[in-house]
Amino acid sequence: MVVRAGASHLSLSSGLQSQLSETPRIQRIVNHDIMRCTAPGVNGNFLYSGRALGITRPGDLIQLSPPLKSQWTCINAHYARIRLEHTSDVVWNCDPEKFQQYPDFAPSVFFFGEREHRSHQNREWYEVVSFINSKNNFMELAEQLGVPVPKTVCLDRADRITPQNKDRFIFPCYIKAAISVSGVGIYRCETPTELIQAARTFKPSTPIQIQQEVRTDCFLNMQYEVVNGECRRLLTSEQILDGPAHQGNLFPPRTAPWEIVDPMAEWLVDRGMQGVFAFDVAVIEEEDETRFLAIECNPRYNGASYPTAIAQKLDIQNWQACNYDTRHRSLDNIDLSGLEYDDETGEGVIIVNWGPVLVGKIMVMLAGSTPVREKLEMELKKRLW
Repeated sequence: MVVRAGASHLSLSSGLQSQLSETPRIQRIVNHDIMRCTAPGVNGNFLYSGRALGITRPGDLIQLSPPLKSQWTCINAHYARIRLEHTSDVVWNCDPEKFQQYPDFAPSVFFFGEREHRSHQNREWYEVVSFINSKNNFMELAEQLGVPVPKTVCLDRADRITPQNKDRFIFPCYIKAAISVSGVGIYRCETPTELIQAARTFKPSTPIQIQQEVRTDCFLNMQYEVVNGECRRLLTSEQILDGPAHQGNLFPPRTAPWEIVDPMAEWLVDRGMQGVFAFDVAVIEEEDETRFLAIECNPRYNGASYPTAIAQKLDIQNWQACNYDTRHRSLDNIDLSGLEYDDETGEGVIIVNWGPVLVGKIMVMLAGSTPVREKLEMELKKRLW
């Protein structure tokens, strides 16, 4: 793609309050199944469609994986107690072909890929997602738009890294597949020898990049939303990471440097991006300045999107959302008495990604100040085990 000038239509308003209330509500068919955009090793990935329930409104349709039926009564009761409004109309099938049966419903999908495009024709949306989903294309576009990024070498094939050129890179570094999800296909390398070994784990023809390690304890998730063709700042949260793998998010963040990625967000919307999308941005504190480096774009909903939507609905000002393992295999067996969210205090536990409880894990939002969240987490972990 070639960068061209476009009309500026980025809304500069930001914060926790959703701006969707300013626009007419459109009935949606919500299918956030991740099976066409997920790493094979993600435990319970076929159960993730349920986490979109919290973003729905009455009148929407939601497509859910059939195994989630066993948890439907319990999650409805939980959301009723905490007064989280959502749809009760379910299609127990995650096939995108179902879109065609509901032509009057606008599609809301986790990732607008090839199959979604076949079911709901939108060539511009599909092409812009396909383009920016490549980390190498992201780097090319960032250079053209003047978006600051880490030092990165993009290669069209993994076998371009050889013993003869291994010393040209800056160490420590990360070698990444140009297209990857959930931190899969990313390896940290401290030496040229480790880089050669990591490169050999990819198919020779796989496009990759080698990126200088960014030394910081603060990575941001900066979300945008397309509303009536306009690009709107949605919310910035801090990422909770385990190595390169995303574990959760924290709000409010230390900073929200929207101006760093605004040009790329506007560029994407000008070319047909729809729904919610986000950027990962590193915050580097130096003695005389703070620098911000854009790492990649997620042209889709992401792990932070679901607690963000719930926080907006319930007007929660302080929260963190994390994944937890549990010995339980049903929501019925998890005791949240005394911990469940209370809309009068603005504190408590909210279950976000509830389907994977069937394989022993859930995503939970903890609402309240830092001391409150620490106490909630301590007690929650006891009850999960």
